[in-house]
Amino acid sequence: MQYNFNWKSLSVAAGLTVWNFYFRLYPGAVKKAQVLDFLQALVRHLRLPLLVVWDRLPGHRSRLVQDYIASLQGWIHQEYLPPYAPELNPVEFIWAHWKQHELPNLCPKDYYQLSEAARRTLRRMRRRPRLITAFCSKLLCGRNDSILCESQ
Repeated sequence: MQYNFNWKSLSVAAGLTVWNFYFRLYPGAVKKAQVLDFLQALVRHLRLPLLVVWDRLPGHRSRLVQDYIASLQGWIHQEYLPPYAPELNPVEFIWAHWKQHELPNLCPKDYYQLSEAARRTLRRMRRRPRLITAFCSKLLCGRNDSILCESQ
Protein backbone atom coordinates (compact mmCIF):
# COMPACT_ATOMS: atom_id res chain seq x y z
CA MET A 1 0.00 0.00 0.00
CA GLN A 2 1.38 3.37 -0.94
CA TYR A 3 0.22 6.84 0.07
CA ASN A 4 1.23 10.19 -1.24
CA PHE A 5 1.52 12.49 1.79
CA ASN A 6 0.91 15.96 0.42
CA TRP A 7 -0.55 17.68 3.47
CA LYS A 8 1.01 20.45 5.46
CA SER A 9 2.48 19.80 8.88
CA LEU A 10 0.49 19.43 12.08
CA SER A 11 2.02 20.86 15.26
CA VAL A 12 1.09 20.49 18.91
CA ALA A 13 1.58 22.89 21.79
CA ALA A 14 1.48 21.34 25.25
CA GLY A 15 1.66 22.31 28.89
CA LEU A 16 2.23 19.91 31.76
CA THR A 17 1.11 20.01 35.38
CA VAL A 18 1.85 17.36 37.98
CA TRP A 19 -1.41 15.50 37.26
CA ASN A 20 -2.41 16.48 33.75
CA PHE A 21 -1.28 17.95 30.48
CA TYR A 22 -3.00 20.32 28.12
CA PHE A 23 -2.58 20.52 24.39
CA ARG A 24 -3.76 22.21 21.25
CA LEU A 25 -3.23 21.17 17.66
CA TYR A 26 -2.21 23.73 15.06
CA PRO A 27 -1.82 23.46 11.30
CA GLY A 28 1.72 24.36 10.29
CA ALA A 29 4.46 25.41 12.68
CA VAL A 30 3.97 26.78 16.18
CA LYS A 31 4.83 30.48 16.06
CA LYS A 32 4.11 33.47 18.24
CA ALA A 33 0.39 33.61 17.40
CA GLN A 34 -0.09 29.96 18.36
CA VAL A 35 1.97 30.38 21.54
CA LEU A 36 -0.22 33.34 22.50
CA ASP A 37 -3.40 31.39 21.74
CA PHE A 38 -2.22 28.46 23.86
CA LEU A 39 -1.26 30.70 26.80
CA GLN A 40 -4.61 32.47 26.67
CA ALA A 41 -6.39 29.11 26.70
CA LEU A 42 -4.33 27.92 29.69
CA VAL A 43 -5.06 31.08 31.66
CA ARG A 44 -8.80 30.78 30.94
CA HIS A 45 -8.90 27.07 31.75
CA LEU A 46 -6.66 26.82 34.81
CA ARG A 47 -7.48 30.15 36.46
CA LEU A 48 -4.36 29.85 38.60
CA PRO A 49 -1.02 31.64 38.53
CA LEU A 50 1.33 29.78 36.20
CA LEU A 51 5.01 28.97 36.15
CA VAL A 52 5.90 28.50 32.51
CA VAL A 53 9.20 26.78 31.74
CA TRP A 54 10.10 27.44 28.13
CA ASP A 55 12.58 25.99 25.75
CA ARG A 56 14.04 28.70 23.57
CA LEU A 57 11.58 28.66 20.67
CA PRO A 58 11.52 32.12 19.04
CA GLY A 59 7.74 32.29 19.56
CA HIS A 60 8.25 32.04 23.31
CA ARG A 61 10.53 35.08 23.32
CA SER A 62 8.46 37.14 20.87
CA ARG A 63 7.31 40.66 21.73
CA LEU A 64 3.65 39.60 21.26
CA VAL A 65 3.93 36.83 23.87
CA GLN A 66 6.06 38.89 26.27
CA ASP A 67 3.60 41.81 26.08
CA TYR A 68 0.71 39.48 26.88
CA ILE A 69 2.56 38.01 29.88
CA ALA A 70 3.41 41.50 31.12
CA SER A 71 -0.25 42.54 30.79
CA LEU A 72 -1.21 39.81 33.27
CA GLN A 73 0.81 41.58 36.00
CA GLY A 74 2.56 38.58 37.52
CA TRP A 75 -0.05 35.93 36.74
CA ILE A 76 2.54 34.07 34.65
CA HIS A 77 6.12 33.64 35.82
CA GLN A 78 8.61 32.39 33.23
CA GLU A 79 11.85 30.48 33.33
CA TYR A 80 13.93 29.24 30.40
CA LEU A 81 15.57 25.86 30.01
CA PRO A 82 19.26 25.88 29.14
CA PRO A 83 19.98 25.75 25.41
CA TYR A 84 20.23 22.29 23.87
CA ALA A 85 18.74 20.53 26.91
CA PRO A 86 15.64 18.66 25.70
CA GLU A 87 16.22 16.06 28.42
CA LEU A 88 15.18 18.70 30.97
CA ASN A 89 11.84 19.36 29.27
CA PRO A 90 9.14 16.98 30.55
CA VAL A 91 6.95 17.75 27.52
CA GLU A 92 9.60 16.01 25.41
CA PHE A 93 8.75 12.80 27.32
CA ILE A 94 5.13 13.23 26.24
CA TRP A 95 6.19 13.51 22.60
CA ALA A 96 8.54 10.54 22.82
CA HIS A 97 5.88 8.31 24.37
CA TRP A 98 3.24 9.57 21.95
CA LYS A 99 5.34 8.89 18.87
CA GLN A 100 6.66 5.53 20.07
CA HIS A 101 3.57 4.02 21.72
CA GLU A 102 0.48 5.81 20.45
CA LEU A 103 1.21 6.67 16.81
CA PRO A 104 3.82 4.24 15.46
CA ASN A 105 1.63 2.43 12.94
CA LEU A 106 -0.68 5.27 12.04
CA CYS A 107 -1.07 5.72 8.31
CA PRO A 108 -3.69 8.44 7.78
CA LYS A 109 -5.25 8.98 4.39
CA ASP A 110 -5.50 12.74 4.77
CA TYR A 111 -4.82 15.70 7.02
CA TYR A 112 -8.19 15.40 8.77
CA GLN A 113 -7.57 11.76 9.69
CA LEU A 114 -4.12 12.68 11.00
CA SER A 115 -5.46 15.49 13.20
CA GLU A 116 -8.30 13.34 14.56
CA ALA A 117 -5.93 10.47 15.39
CA ALA A 118 -3.52 12.90 17.07
CA ARG A 119 -6.31 14.43 19.16
CA ARG A 120 -7.75 11.01 20.09
CA THR A 121 -4.41 9.55 21.18
CA LEU A 122 -3.41 12.64 23.17
CA ARG A 123 -6.77 12.59 24.98
CA ARG A 124 -6.27 8.91 25.76
CA MET A 125 -2.84 9.68 27.21
CA ARG A 126 -4.30 12.53 29.26
CA ARG A 127 -6.70 10.13 30.96
CA ARG A 128 -3.71 8.25 32.42
CA PRO A 129 -2.44 10.35 35.36
CA ARG A 130 0.19 7.77 36.27
CA LEU A 131 1.72 8.29 32.87
CA ILE A 132 1.89 12.04 33.47
CA THR A 133 3.51 11.65 36.90
CA ALA A 134 5.98 9.20 35.35
CA PHE A 135 7.15 11.94 32.96
CA CYS A 136 7.81 14.26 35.91
CA SER A 137 9.49 11.47 37.89
CA LYS A 138 11.70 10.59 34.94
CA LEU A 139 12.87 14.17 34.78
CA LEU A 140 13.66 14.29 38.50
CA CYS A 141 15.31 10.86 38.54
CA GLY A 142 17.46 11.78 35.58
CA ARG A 143 19.29 14.18 37.89
CA ASN A 144 20.97 11.30 39.78
CA ASP A 145 19.64 12.78 43.00
CA SER A 146 19.28 9.90 45.46
CA ILE A 147 16.82 11.79 47.66
CA LEU A 148 14.41 12.35 44.78
CA CYS A 149 14.70 8.83 43.37
CA GLU A 150 14.62 6.61 46.40
CA SER A 151 12.21 3.73 46.00
CA GLN A 152 9.65 3.25 48.73
